[in-house]
Amino acid sequence: MLAGIVLTLGTAGIGFAQSASQSMHNAGEDTENAAVNVYHGTKTAVKDTDVTTKVKLALHDDALTKDKGIHVKTVAGIVTLRGRVASNAISERAEKVARDTTGVKGVRNDLRVSTVHASAQ
Repeated sequence: MLAGIVLTLGTAGIGFAQSASQSMHNAGEDTENAAVNVYHGTKTAVKDTDVTTKVKLALHDDALTKDKGIHVKTVAGIVTLRGRVASNAISERAEKVARDTTGVKGVRNDLRVSTVHASAQ
C-alpha cells in the first residue's frame, strides 16, 4: 500500500513539474507578445503624431484653410478633421489637403459648416 501511495505521489509530482514548466513557458510567450504589442503600439503612436503634425502644417500653409481652427487627430493613419468652418469650400479643401499629406491612410471629415462662424470672421 505504501508503494502505491509513493507511486501515486511520484506520478503527480512529475505531472506538476510538467505543468509548472508549461506555465512558465506560456508566461514567457505572453511576456514576449506583450512586449511586441507595446513596441508596435508605440511605433504607431509615433507615426500618428508625425502625420498629425504634417497635416496641421499643410493646413496652416494653405491659404484657404490657414487659421480656421481645424482640429486634427490621427489614429492608425486615419486623420479626423473637426471644428467649425465658414463654408463647404473650406471643408472640402481641408479634406483634400489632409488626404494629400504623406502618411495619411484615410480622412474622416467631421468639419461643420457654420454661418455663425462665417459672420464672426
